[in-house]
Amino acid sequence: MATSDTTATKLPLKEIPGSYGLPFFGPMSDRHDYFYHQGRDKFFADRIQKYKATVIRTNMPPGPFISSNPKVIALLDGVSFQILFDNSKVDKRDVLDGTFMPSTSFTGGYRVCAFQDTTEPSHALLKTFYLNLLASKHASFIPLFRNNLSEHFADLEDQLAGRSSKADFNTSVGSASFNFLFRLLTGQDPSATKIGSDGPTLVTTWLAAQLAPLATLGLPRIFNYAEDFLIRTIPLPAWTVKSSYKKLCEGFASAGSSVLDEAERLGIKRDEACHNLVFMLGFNAQGGLVNQFPILMKWVGLGGESLHRQLAEEIRSVVKEENGVSLRALDRMTLTKSVVYEVMRIEPAVPFQYGKAREDLVVESHDATYVIKKGEMIFGYQPFATKDPKIFERAEEFVAHRFVGPDGEKLLNHVLWSNGRETEEPTPDNKQCPAKNLVVLLCRLYLVEFFLRYDTFTFDFKPVVLGPQVTIKSLVKSSY
Repeated sequence: MATSDTTATKLPLKEIPGSYGLPFFGPMSDRHDYFYHQGRDKFFADRIQKYKATVIRTNMPPGPFISSNPKVIALLDGVSFQILFDNSKVDKRDVLDGTFMPSTSFTGGYRVCAFQDTTEPSHALLKTFYLNLLASKHASFIPLFRNNLSEHFADLEDQLAGRSSKADFNTSVGSASFNFLFRLLTGQDPSATKIGSDGPTLVTTWLAAQLAPLATLGLPRIFNYAEDFLIRTIPLPAWTVKSSYKKLCEGFASAGSSVLDEAERLGIKRDEACHNLVFMLGFNAQGGLVNQFPILMKWVGLGGESLHRQLAEEIRSVVKEENGVSLRALDRMTLTKSVVYEVMRIEPAVPFQYGKAREDLVVESHDATYVIKKGEMIFGYQPFATKDPKIFERAEEFVAHRFVGPDGEKLLNHVLWSNGRETEEPTPDNKQCPAKNLVVLLCRLYLVEFFLRYDTFTFDFKPVVLGPQVTIKSLVKSSY
């Protein structure tokens, strides 16, 4: 029997507590608690309290209709969670979205790399292609993103100068992110293709149809049961977003012909490479960044003017000393780096991880060990893992300096947003995000460009399905 740690443990072996309830009624009850009665965090917190354990049995949405088996073993602490990164023990086949998988009709009939397990030969081939592609674009990251951010900041200022005197941050940064990613991967502007200026809308439409069973619309309580029936009984068919996806594919195929040529040289079918790259661009990259930047600005905004002043002072002094914005300059900004890691710790943009046990194994929490049987679905709720009070002091607080210095850097092993530890690197043989380092770089660079231009800002936010909806109320320009 495999274990979650190679070292001997003296922790007691316990049965996994929890209940799946009666067929149909148990999953339905858990689903309504999760979406409507308790909400995500309280759903798990109440069960931890009830069972006095952080490894429990429960049902996860969307079952019981769309999902054939909603039963999971939930890992709700920072120790047990990390077994999900051990690909020798956990199978990641078709579990990207959890206990259900959208039809491959959404991706041209292909099971794209994100849905493949590391034991599948095409996984290593496709991920090698991704990693090589990103490496080849390394010199473009900073200048290209800075150029797109100039357009973004001009847009925010124009909105603030308009009648409403406020700016929709999410929409603006979403457009900047899509344009950056498309230009990075293809070398061309999306406006020169069939995509035009509609890229973010096309991606959102395509993603919404796939992920609808995991979402709520925020409707008044009286509509909860109607909403639940409509979006979690029968999956939305791919034909409903066929035109949106077709535009994305045709736009990428025309602009990214040289990238697809390279895929063919590696032995990947051109059509398969195109669908995989559109998925990486739309689902992994654009879908992730559209959440990540609002989360970043939410927490930096909540840090207040004192944090803004500290960031501005560090950023401006280093840029002056280094004669510009460079990788070396970014690496010297210790507070800026720490703030980005702290944002990713306190509110990871992708809160869930799933996998199936390859064999009978033993998983450890802080207090006990538990046997998970071969084939059982394992679910990790990342916000509880990265806010584990036995690992992080003041775990529920945003601590800007948390990762500064040698002791702070040791904690990076428990920053898990990328489907792996922050201290590890993506490879063809693991499931860690291939753009992990790029995402961290872009978040740092966003703060650098922001605080070179502005001293502070005011904002509002409200929680929505995929991260906060941020509205900028004011930007105080810098005289720097």
